Amino acid sequence: MSTSFDLSKPNRPIHVGVILVDSLSSNPFLQQAFRITELLDIAVVDLLSGLDKSIAATFPDALMPPHVKAHALDVETHWVNQSGKTARLSGNISLQPTNDFTNCPPLDIVIMGANELGYKPSEAELEFVRRSYETCSAFITVCGGFEVPFAAGLFDGKTVTCPRPFLQNMRQAGPQTTWVEERWHRDGKLWTSGAVLNGLDLIRAFATEYWGGEGSLVEFFIGLGHFPKRDLNYADAEFAL
Repeated sequence: MSTSFDLSKPNRPIHVGVILVDSLSSNPFLQQAFRITELLDIAVVDLLSGLDKSIAATFPDALMPPHVKAHALDVETHWVNQSGKTARLSGNISLQPTNDFTNCPPLDIVIMGANELGYKPSEAELEFVRRSYETCSAFITVCGGFEVPFAAGLFDGKTVTCPRPFLQNMRQAGPQTTWVEERWHRDGKLWTSGAVLNGLDLIRAFATEYWGGEGSLVEFFIGLGHFPKRDLNYADAEFAL
């Protein structure tokens, strides 16, 4: 990725990639169970893809004024896994990836969501995640989507968060990483979140950081979609763990 690329003021299309893991076990049952990615985790991609000019153009001016549409970006969304074959999401959803690891362009924004507990990524998956992290401008994990990047060594020396029930175990498993109890946390280009819908808290903060502000398209979609703005430290959570 060119060092001249500025994610907040892109001079070319932004490549957003959702990485879906899919290495296969020799056990036929595990081949089915361990390929599922949690739908609500990766749903955060909607806010990013919604910033694309082709989406903004579909809104009537009475709903989205032209001065707001003028903030639209060129966004290309990629769905990527190792094989390029059909991926499975929760809710019995089948998804045809747009790319495999051999033909995916360098990604500017990477998103990873949770898979089944105990999923063992292949070496090819770990290498692709490492390479994507090196070349991207932002790497986002939602809920259990932290597990593969952690296994790939991306969290060494970083400050991150993850779902609250996992924090105690992860502090023991990954002492080289600082684990914080927050809905989302940013350490440079690494953005991590707590469980499931905390990804919405993260993506609101992320989009606002790069393209937000009064009168922006981000502000429009955050308002239209009622994206939450909750306490970073769970002070407003309904129960404590």
